Amino acid sequence: MHHADGEVLGEFLVSARSLAEYRAMFQLRDDDLSGRRVLDCPGGAASFAAEASALGAEVTAIDPIYATPPTELAARATPETERAVAWAHSHADRYRWDWYGSTAEHAAIRRGAAARFADDVRATPERYLAGSLPALPCPDDAFDLALSSHLLFSYADRLDADFHLAALLELARVATVETRVYPLLDYTGAPLDDLIEHLRAELLDKGIATSLQKTGYEFHHGADTMLTLRPAA
Repeated sequence: MHHADGEVLGEFLVSARSLAEYRAMFQLRDDDLSGRRVLDCPGGAASFAAEASALGAEVTAIDPIYATPPTELAARATPETERAVAWAHSHADRYRWDWYGSTAEHAAIRRGAAARFADDVRATPERYLAGSLPALPCPDDAFDLALSSHLLFSYADRLDADFHLAALLELARVATVETRVYPLLDYTGAPLDDLIEHLRAELLDKGIATSLQKTGYEFHHGADTMLTLRPAA
């Protein structure tokens, strides 16, 4: 895919997002987490599993990177985070920084999350399963809530509509109550309205009700909406 600015993100970035960012992206409240079985996929180097587990959630993070041994994952978390932070800062005009306050504050949150992830993946490696959409290593209804950020839609330049549909159906298969997906733009900030409309129609056809909900978070300009999936009543 050609981008006018001539800059293509070559590989999937592994990001270290914090619980605070997940709360904002997915409109999470304490009762979404406490006592709930929650999937984070792809989990990356996020501290969400560690932090939400401390609040009483039972979190499983799934990501292909977790095939790497925990000690090596822990060692790679900070360099990967620095790479993701550098990307965002070098494309600062694509983003809104008000939620973070500044690029420095953004970097500090991400570094803190990477450190917390590194500790947790060494201490409780069983929370981190190797796997990838659209085929997760989980039985049906293994979770109450599934969260998926910065894979679907973000990489629409290399993941086609069929992949998106298969991935969303897979998330709905493993999450009994709800699936939440954010953001709904690609990584350049381009909207994907036609793709979203197509997917929502296909999901409805398969008995899955969807809705678009505003979030309390907008990092990419215009990325203020999440897609939710619920099995139709």
